[in-house]
Amino acid sequence: MWCEDEARLGLKPITRRVWALKGTRPPSNGRHRFESVFVYGFAHPASGRGRFVIQPKANAECMGRALAAFARWADPSGRKVLVVIVDGSGGHTAKKLAVPANVVLHRLPSCTPELQPAERLWPLVREGLANRVFDDLPALTDTLTARCAWLADHPKVLGGAVGFHWAVAA
Repeated sequence: MWCEDEARLGLKPITRRVWALKGTRPPSNGRHRFESVFVYGFAHPASGRGRFVIQPKANAECMGRALAAFARWADPSGRKVLVVIVDGSGGHTAKKLAVPANVVLHRLPSCTPELQPAERLWPLVREGLANRVFDDLPALTDTLTARCAWLADHPKVLGGAVGFHWAVAA
């Protein structure tokens, strides 16, 4: 059993508290740019394995591409059935969503983000971008790709975030 969710990350800075000397103001960037990309995150609660796919939009076509990339990665031979927990967003319920043959989507009830283990991925991803300013989407995407690769290489970190007791037991 796997879980999936997507998040939008863009050029608008993610701000966190910072230390500064007494009597000085810390540097800040109030720039507002609204270009963004979407990160599709797949996680296995029992093992902590994870896969991230960066797409330009959140729609049925991009969701289909993300599912296909995930299925090729999680089961290259195509012999297993991959059950993926998803929420009820439009990209997950669209009639033209292309779901790979070995993937079964299990939709959670509406308005229940607390039941979605993959929701806990986004603070981990955003922390790698906090207090940083990017001039364009390729610079953001490079940093985002490196952060997602680091998270994928550290299953204990991912497992600690998405390891809901009911998801691990399933």
